[in-house]
Amino acid sequence: MLSKHTLSLAIVIMFLSTGGLSWAQDGTGGDGGDEVGPVEEGPAEEAAEGAELPERRTETILVTPEDLERLGGAGQVLDREQLEKFEYDDPLKLMQQVPGVYVRQEDAFGLRPNIGLRGANSDRSKKVTLMEDEVLVGPAPYSAPAAYYFPLMGQMTGVQVYKGPGSILYGPNTIGGAINMTTREVPWSAEGEVDVAAGSFRTVKADMHAGVGNEVAGVQIQAVHLSSDGFKVLDTGGDTGFRKSEFLLQGRVNTDPGAQVFHRLDARVGIALERSAETYLGLTDADFAETPYRRYAASERDEMTWWRTQGRLTWTFDYGSDLRVKTVAYRHDFARTWSRLSSFRDGTSFESVLADPTTGRSRIYYDVLTGAADSASSGEGLVLANNGRTFVSEGLQTGVEHRWRGETWGSTLKAGARLHYDRIDRNHTADGFLMEGGRLVTDGEPRLTTTKNRGETTAVALYALEEVTWRTFTLTPGVRVEIIDNALTDELTGAEIEGGAVVPVPGLGGFWALTPELGFLAGVHRGFSPTTPGQPDEVEPEFSVNYEAGMRYLRDGGQTHFELIGFFNDYSNLTGECGFSSGCDEAQLDRQYNAGDVNVWGVEALAAWRAPLPGGFALPMRLAWTWTRSEFQTAFSSENPQFGDVEVGDALPYVPEHQVNAQLGVDAPLWSVNAAWTYVSPMRERAGQGALEPGFQTDAQHFLDVIATARPLEWMDIYVKADNVLDAQPLVSHLPFGARPARPPLVLGGMKVRY
Repeated sequence: MLSKHTLSLAIVIMFLSTGGLSWAQDGTGGDGGDEVGPVEEGPAEEAAEGAELPERRTETILVTPEDLERLGGAGQVLDREQLEKFEYDDPLKLMQQVPGVYVRQEDAFGLRPNIGLRGANSDRSKKVTLMEDEVLVGPAPYSAPAAYYFPLMGQMTGVQVYKGPGSILYGPNTIGGAINMTTREVPWSAEGEVDVAAGSFRTVKADMHAGVGNEVAGVQIQAVHLSSDGFKVLDTGGDTGFRKSEFLLQGRVNTDPGAQVFHRLDARVGIALERSAETYLGLTDADFAETPYRRYAASERDEMTWWRTQGRLTWTFDYGSDLRVKTVAYRHDFARTWSRLSSFRDGTSFESVLADPTTGRSRIYYDVLTGAADSASSGEGLVLANNGRTFVSEGLQTGVEHRWRGETWGSTLKAGARLHYDRIDRNHTADGFLMEGGRLVTDGEPRLTTTKNRGETTAVALYALEEVTWRTFTLTPGVRVEIIDNALTDELTGAEIEGGAVVPVPGLGGFWALTPELGFLAGVHRGFSPTTPGQPDEVEPEFSVNYEAGMRYLRDGGQTHFELIGFFNDYSNLTGECGFSSGCDEAQLDRQYNAGDVNVWGVEALAAWRAPLPGGFALPMRLAWTWTRSEFQTAFSSENPQFGDVEVGDALPYVPEHQVNAQLGVDAPLWSVNAAWTYVSPMRERAGQGALEPGFQTDAQHFLDVIATARPLEWMDIYVKADNVLDAQPLVSHLPFGARPARPPLVLGGMKVRY
């Protein structure tokens, strides 16, 4: 299964790399014109003095709003200034600033984000291509796409969100789009920063990076730590918080930055760890209304622990400013164990008990969960699952970017290939416990192995996208091809299921610049999401045809930005995958279901303006709004709790009709104050139509966050922030098992010191 694709992609990579080199050395790429001509000798001398080098001498070319505009499709950028404006550590808070991006809260700290784009299922961000510096970041993006790992946002300098035809550059998921997070570059001079903060719930943040470098080499270390004692209160007392840390070491060597031919080699190694006292068990609606931050006694032993290592080697070749060849070899290892409450010993579901805890035997089971009554029989005992999983994600990818320019035309070609292998090894066990005196005690039964299997995938991805501009028109045709082989081996039965697919993913975008600032865009591309290993033959990949059209106004380098885009996603086969996070049980784990034809449509709006005032003051303003509707075009029945019995006309779950993020601030030379208001309309939690069903809907969410920052010295910032200052207490989800709260007000004070 592995060797044939290894050979095929090795040939492709060799062709792209050596072809690009000979092309450059022959000089046939042209002189590049005045706009993007060769780099002069000057920057090498400036680099020795600590100045910034030309963009194309860095490892990662930072994407600007203007870059996304030329793709002829929807896309947004959160730059470093926007990331640091509110000092958000929760990635969901950041993503809600982008129109077309929906989130479902779970632990209220964003430890395991649920992110969806344009109606794509948000559960564990499975339908989104997640990347760090354009390298897949998930534990096993093909074999087990659930994002149980997500990097700490303190490491990031930017976030790019692709939703239109430009998203076919990144895969495997092109259904909703792609999210790429950029990390800090190895510096070209001595620099560093320490950011420490502390606040409510004994929350602590420590973010440090330091590096030295010159025009030929550099090294950098980073360390980020985030911890909290948590805000939930266990009936038995004890920790409900988390500890999460990441460490990264990077190095760089390169040739003369001012020369026409430039080589650069980057290496990084890192480790990340987490321990969190998190649970899938929520509350009844009645208990939530009375004490939303309560945790039942039965969840006292729930705990997630994981570690992750990463290694990456990147070679970059530039010829002037017109040609770049970038090749990356990467490997990520991830291991996690989630010991958590799973079920009652006799199979009684938590959902049925929490939905009606006052009648029949449900009252008995509810009293056991809360510790108000002892387990009177083995059937009233509780099962704690020990879900051990190890992951490997590794690969080799290369990309070529070449620019041509004429007097009235221009062209940029982006092409590349990736050979990727990932796997997941599941080793799930179960232990029995009894509730006695309000505490869990072992029932003495032997540990059972419930799941033991290996899923693995080898995938070859090829892509090419050409951006052609003539006068005021830009056309962007492109295609991606995914060649996938996968297999699931059940180590308990010896059964093996093989699968695979060869899928072309075309796209076409266009942009017409009516004026230098105002333009109109339109695009269409194929959405695709692969099946995971071990699915029955009747389960098909997820496919859609996605359309969009709109206008964009950009001025002053993005300081003034207005955008209005309508989209329509026509799913020919939407799929849903069962996991514990979506409320499924062990028997349904990782099973995918066909959900048939679905239409999703909506409008995305973005407005940003920085109004200058006398005396160096300014008023930064930003508004992001998304309106979304959806309808199933086919009827079916599914064991997935988010679907159930679906009728024609039903709407998708966990897709809000309205989502708004509004920001307003005052910037002064030595201080700033900023406020952000986020509104999310009530969401249905299973497919349906008409009025939302009690017990299967979220509350309307209103959150107000405020931050004040002072700069007493050029190299120091002092800030105080307060999230959810109005103490909103909405019910944000009934998944996985029971009602879940948002985070109560969090006040945090911190200081940044730079050198």
